[in-house]
Amino acid sequence: MNALKLPPGIVTGNALRDLYAYCKSAQCALPAVNVIGSHTANAALAAAKQAKSPIIIQYSHGGAQFNAGKSLDNAQHQASIAGAIAGAHHVRTLALAYGVPVILHTDHCAKKLLPWVDGVIAAGEAHFKQTGAPLFSSHMLDLSEEPLAQNLEISKQYLTRMAKIDMTLEIELGVTGGEEDGVDNAGVDNSKLYTQPEDVLAAYDALHPVGSFIVAASFGNTHGVYAPGNVKLTPKILANSQTRVKADRKTDDKPVTFVFHGGSGSSPDEIREAVSYGVVKMNIDTDTQWAFLHPIKTYMDEKSDYLKSQLGNPEGPEKPNKKHIDPRGWMYLGEKGMTARLVQAFQDLGATGKFEI
Repeated sequence: MNALKLPPGIVTGNALRDLYAYCKSAQCALPAVNVIGSHTANAALAAAKQAKSPIIIQYSHGGAQFNAGKSLDNAQHQASIAGAIAGAHHVRTLALAYGVPVILHTDHCAKKLLPWVDGVIAAGEAHFKQTGAPLFSSHMLDLSEEPLAQNLEISKQYLTRMAKIDMTLEIELGVTGGEEDGVDNAGVDNSKLYTQPEDVLAAYDALHPVGSFIVAASFGNTHGVYAPGNVKLTPKILANSQTRVKADRKTDDKPVTFVFHGGSGSSPDEIREAVSYGVVKMNIDTDTQWAFLHPIKTYMDEKSDYLKSQLGNPEGPEKPNKKHIDPRGWMYLGEKGMTARLVQAFQDLGATGKFEI
């Protein structure tokens, strides 16, 4: 299979659908990276440039609020809306500078957070009217805590709106365990961690006639990183779901486009198996947080005698420490660490060498 050639910039509409279809046929997936500001967004863009691959950059409600500034009032989700919009423009500008294709996405949006996505969609509609393209490539609705019928009805309403501006919708079926961005599912009923094929079929029937959608189906996924054996992944659920939809709706082999949530800490074998069943997107957050922090902590430990004051260090009581305390020096170490972890993720997901960038 020839490598897919993609221009730099934000991937939306038919181009995004074609990209995901290519990923399924090429048995590769893209890392979906939660970012919280310019430093982590830039680290993700640098990784895509090194890997010569598209990347998915996404803002959660909390990540978007942090991007706007935690001191900004978030009443009616206004800080999260503004932070997501500002982040989108940052990534849009620098995707062209880095020369990489980017799928720009928002992550987990529970029912209580729907006004946040409403505000971001409104900005996308305005952007579409002005430019012919949406601001974001896609949004995620996580209505997995609601009854299935309500999950799909609300998702259908949003997809109807989003399809008019060439956007893709991500939904969640079943619950991703653990804690992420203030949502704690650590004590959830174990049965909810495993999506049933009939639920995937119901989602296909509800959304396929409306527009482009992808499905975060739960197969034991858990946010965070846990000791080996503490999380039991069952990717075969995805294969069974594909088989069910294909048999009942007479489709091709992989009619559903899947998302792997809670990818941090997963083994290469688990990742490859999930990708083989139609996963095109794997969320990774905890691993990148550690990859950003660790080199900065190492720097702080090694340079601790230079970081106690602006003047005075082992070289003399009046020696300045400016070059050691300047964030442009030590924060970049975090960016490089995060970039290196993401380059590894591209390899684990089989995306290296699959694109012409």
